[in-house]
Amino acid sequence: MVVPADHLPASALEPVRPAYGSGSLAEVLPSVSAVLGVPGAPDPLGLRDELDGITRVAVLLVDGLGAHQIPLVASHAPVIGDLAARGRTLTAGFPSTTPVSLVTLGTGVPPGVHGILGFTTRRPDGRVLNHIQWKRDPDPAQWQPVPTRFELAAAAGVATTVVSRPEFEGSGLTVSAYRGSAYRPATGALADRMLEELRAATGPALVYGYFADLDHHGHGSGIDSGPWREAARDAGALIDRLVHGLPAHSALLVVADHGQLNVPSDARFDMADIPALQAGVTGVAGEPRVRYLYAAPGALDDVVAAWQGVLGDAAWVLTRDEAIDGGWFGPVPSDHRDRIGDVAVICQGRAVALAGGWEPPTVGRLIAYHASVTAAEMEIPLLIAR
Repeated sequence: MVVPADHLPASALEPVRPAYGSGSLAEVLPSVSAVLGVPGAPDPLGLRDELDGITRVAVLLVDGLGAHQIPLVASHAPVIGDLAARGRTLTAGFPSTTPVSLVTLGTGVPPGVHGILGFTTRRPDGRVLNHIQWKRDPDPAQWQPVPTRFELAAAAGVATTVVSRPEFEGSGLTVSAYRGSAYRPATGALADRMLEELRAATGPALVYGYFADLDHHGHGSGIDSGPWREAARDAGALIDRLVHGLPAHSALLVVADHGQLNVPSDARFDMADIPALQAGVTGVAGEPRVRYLYAAPGALDDVVAAWQGVLGDAAWVLTRDEAIDGGWFGPVPSDHRDRIGDVAVICQGRAVALAGGWEPPTVGRLIAYHASVTAAEMEIPLLIAR
């Protein structure tokens, strides 16, 4: 396996805590709502002064555009470098993975509150729910009970629209993150459809768009690979088109759900190859950078000890209570606690905890990963143009 170097400084591998309440992804749409005049909407990011006179806001999420990827991306997409020069840095929530982040953005609350707590989590019946493949079971309104910021804005008279891929329409994740908005499938150019929605608005409007390619090619080919560079150029062209096409009294905000890092072959710990990691484990969820383990009755301490013994400094191995008490998820109501594993393995450095036999083999063949607490994964940009 050839893994491209991603040129991360040592500081990018240091842990970063989520800045819930002051500078996380959860604060973006509350502040946008305040700009658009939604009654009672807080403005934790202070956008009202910065966007004075703005009545229409486009929010573009570029999947995988972490703050530490900006220098590489900017070499292929100068507009992103220009915006970053006067932008700021936020944090994702935890785990720093797409379904968690999309719902954190859409609801404006930390992950513990909305309950989407991993790429996969275990349901009460013991089955594992993949949030990306989620259709309508369980009912999104029950699994994710928090009103979205799109719902609240629409109730206040703001026209709210989501522009994304046709295949995502009506999925459990889409409903959980964006319910209350009009869904517009992006069957053509994403920028053109977003600009059409902005121009059609006769009053305050919020238009959200989603670009997936940077994350996709990071996973499959690695950060700074040829396909990743092409996706960076495409992201730049999309943003450039939006910046130069904004109608009067409009602004564009560009955010991300997480960053990524390349993982070499010698940093991969696979349960299938290490018997000590299998003992006492009855279920596995999460993903390679934040692995959730479900322990047999009476086996919790032994599972923790075994994983600590094998992974050492390559991971924090925490019980569910330790992870929750550490504040990583924000407040976690009782109905959501069991979605977190009995044990949370939070990988450090570039390590991953693979679950051969429990998850598709393709997961272990990825090049770049994310979900953990390093700066490379947690720190995300907020770029603004008007």
